Amino acid sequence: MPLHRACIIFSMSSQPRIIDPLPRADDRFEPALRPRSLDELVGQTKVKENLAILIAAARQRSEPLDHVLFYGPPGLGKTTLAHILANEMGVSIKVTSGPAIERQGDLAAILSNLNQGDVLFVDEIHRLGKAVEEVLYPAMEDYALDIVIGKGPSARAIRLSLPRFTVIGATTRLALLTAPLRARFGATFRLDYYDPASMLIILQRAASKLNVEVAQGGLEEIASRTRGTPRVALRLLRRVRDYADVRAQGVITHDVAHEALDLLEVDELGLDELDRRVLRTIIQKFNGGPVGLNTIAAAISEEADTIMDVVEPYLMQLGFLERRSQGRMATAQSCAHLGLPYPGEPQTPALF
Repeated sequence: MPLHRACIIFSMSSQPRIIDPLPRADDRFEPALRPRSLDELVGQTKVKENLAILIAAARQRSEPLDHVLFYGPPGLGKTTLAHILANEMGVSIKVTSGPAIERQGDLAAILSNLNQGDVLFVDEIHRLGKAVEEVLYPAMEDYALDIVIGKGPSARAIRLSLPRFTVIGATTRLALLTAPLRARFGATFRLDYYDPASMLIILQRAASKLNVEVAQGGLEEIASRTRGTPRVALRLLRRVRDYADVRAQGVITHDVAHEALDLLEVDELGLDELDRRVLRTIIQKFNGGPVGLNTIAAAISEEADTIMDVVEPYLMQLGFLERRSQGRMATAQSCAHLGLPYPGEPQTPALF
């Protein structure tokens, strides 16, 4: 079988992060693996139930969906859910992101091209500029676009009517959304990490679509190291498939998956080298903490935003890290996982 080419990004410290939940070039196959309806979506039970009611109510009234905001860690399906909502309502979806809309005119051009009921999906909506937000407020609330024509004393404002449409926003940093923008969303949902059973179903479906041959225990081994994140699961599946094609006649068994993931330095809990480096730095260099985020970032030559948005959420869910007002602290569980003594714990003297 041909060797599948892997595209891997590098952090500032030049360490590849195969379990990075952020989008990358090798995620070009991911759209084909995404569910297209709520029935196909695995996990997020409460969110699915609420969305089903939202869709049914909008259909009964023959109205567009209310504006929806999804938030939570990256890689959990916010973009997928936006496409599902548009598909369920039978409307078109226009996709953009906060950083891509730099000027008011950019947003005005997008809004003026929407049709009745269309969905405008804005990823990283917390990164919209203030001037752009001012255009979005009346568009979301009154379905109107305020345009200023001319300059100086002769300038005049014109209000153009827009068809009723739906804004779906996605963010990993809910606290960074301004209060006026947050208030204009009629429904807000948090996406959380998936449980192992859901991850296994996602991997089974993906393996079937990718025509990957698997044996008993192969997908279970991958599922246990996915950090509860579908995007990470699909990436790990592709990398294990590469390993199996080259070294195991193309069959993913438990042992093959174990060997491949060990080679990728993804441990049994889904931690990679960057996760372990963050924990070791806090434990060994700063006596377990508390230590500031910027200090940790400087100590390991990594961006503070990467640590806060990508590394910390999963470590905190595992109970390996605590955020306190004084800084970050490692827990006894993290020390036990790394095989390190807990700071301040009395050491057993060596006999020899």
